[in-house]
Amino acid sequence: MRNTYLIKMTNKKEKCGRDKKMQGRLSVWLVKHGLVHRSLGFDYQGIETLQIKPEDWHSIAVILYVYGYNYLRSQCAYDVAPGGLLASVYHLTRIEYGVDQPEEVCIKVFAPRSNPRIPSVFWVWKSSDFQERESYDMLGIFYENHPRLKRILMPESWIGWPLRKDYIAPNFYEIQDAH
Repeated sequence: MRNTYLIKMTNKKEKCGRDKKMQGRLSVWLVKHGLVHRSLGFDYQGIETLQIKPEDWHSIAVILYVYGYNYLRSQCAYDVAPGGLLASVYHLTRIEYGVDQPEEVCIKVFAPRSNPRIPSVFWVWKSSDFQERESYDMLGIFYENHPRLKRILMPESWIGWPLRKDYIAPNFYEIQDAH
């Protein structure tokens, strides 16, 4: 009985150690300051990836800007799965004088397909303007408080969101049905 308890305790310590290895510098800092997020590990280049809830995104975006992530490298969005969540992805960089390898982070904000609403970060990083508009136009993610959220690629009369996996193009016929 006692040996089983020790094995369970050892396994818990190993799991905790493994979880800490999966946490990057920013994740540790966010935990230290009580900011809710989920670490998604690192990408193939070693860039830390974090998941933030939509309701927490605006305040955490401001905090990240103040912390030094002063450059929004890109913003994009994708459909996670047919009928599933939509994701808005932000690649942030800390640009500092004299630093050759700036620190980067990838933030993912997931929203339900039925009501995809995410706070806009236009007022934090102005470069998100056209990028959030494109995500709105192609996937229908509504960026709250964006000053000019309207279609940018498709005509205003277009119905639907073309990059959603469940999108059916109007007047589209399969080749095998054309005979």
